[in-house]
Amino acid sequence: MTAVSVSPITLTVPDVSPAGLKALTAEVAATAEQYDRSGDIPVAGLEAAHRGGYLTASVAARFGGPELGPFDIVKILVALGEGDPSVALIAANNLALHQMQAATNSWPADIYADLLHRSAQGPAPVNVIRAEPELGAPARGGLPKTTLSRTDSGWVLNGRKTFATGGTALAYHLVWAVTDEAEPRVGHVIVPAEANGITWHETWDHLGLRASNTHDVSYSDVEVRAENFQEIPKTDGVYRDPASATGPTGFGHPALYVGVARAARSAFATYARERVPTALGRPIAETERIQTVAGEIEAQIVQAETLLYGTLLRVETDDPTVAAGLSLVKVQIARSVIAAVQTAVAALGNAALTRHNPLERHLRDVLCVRVHPPQEDTALLAAGRAVLRT
Repeated sequence: MTAVSVSPITLTVPDVSPAGLKALTAEVAATAEQYDRSGDIPVAGLEAAHRGGYLTASVAARFGGPELGPFDIVKILVALGEGDPSVALIAANNLALHQMQAATNSWPADIYADLLHRSAQGPAPVNVIRAEPELGAPARGGLPKTTLSRTDSGWVLNGRKTFATGGTALAYHLVWAVTDEAEPRVGHVIVPAEANGITWHETWDHLGLRASNTHDVSYSDVEVRAENFQEIPKTDGVYRDPASATGPTGFGHPALYVGVARAARSAFATYARERVPTALGRPIAETERIQTVAGEIEAQIVQAETLLYGTLLRVETDDPTVAAGLSLVKVQIARSVIAAVQTAVAALGNAALTRHNPLERHLRDVLCVRVHPPQEDTALLAAGRAVLRT
């Protein structure tokens, strides 16, 4: 990629007030079903998030961004997840990248300036692309088969990746790869999406988050600059995937599924108020049975939100005991949001499983919370080993 000179910019400060986030949810939700059915990139939802400055909310102030903290970022992702979790997933990955850059300043200055210029003009999401057909999720261990070979001017990238969320909507790829040097190094390489040699494979035909465009992508002799490679330091003598443990800024994915649970609560309430069985003669919302179910749904959402926001507040106070439990908090949030949606679906039966009822979509979407690292079994195993060492 040729170096570019980009003038300083000032990015939109997003409205994170309750009214602002409610409006964002409503606008994004208006097209969620449409994109779920088509599987297309959710252009309208991404445009709405861009206009409000929500896709760049975590850009550091020194780069012209609003530099919102983790607490406000998860509020945005809850709102987006309530509207369209496919939009929220693309946004979560993008916001995490800008959070990382704010903390590490690891991107070459001209490339990050180019990304910000694109982000000011329209949606310009970035994603870290790690998983591979043979390896699976790198959080489980192992080295990538995707390779970087040195050239006189930089690197040549070759390999195939799976589950590359964002698809052709991405502006840059951050690709996990291993060098073919005598002493191999592992890290991420920044690849502009328009680079020659990138091929997308439409493999994404998933139960949930169908509009997230999480397709396979292959790289064939893709040329990148030498400085675009970012080595990952070894931990205890081995390379560990950065996503294998939850950090303070790693609650973007759980947050968007809290939004899904909130959407399911609204769909349940709407159906309950409108459903008037002939034998009952009044809305089922007036029965104690449905009121109790609504209370159980609410209890699960309150639990998830308390874990989400409460943990971030503990992080902000520099509580030294919070770090050890972050992965378990993610597990418990996942359990709560799934329970909330499943409770709604179980209470309404067949009516909740028809494609005409949004609860069916919310159920499919919320189940995807389990796939994000660290996954439940690895988090529980690590926590159990820690307990038994004490």
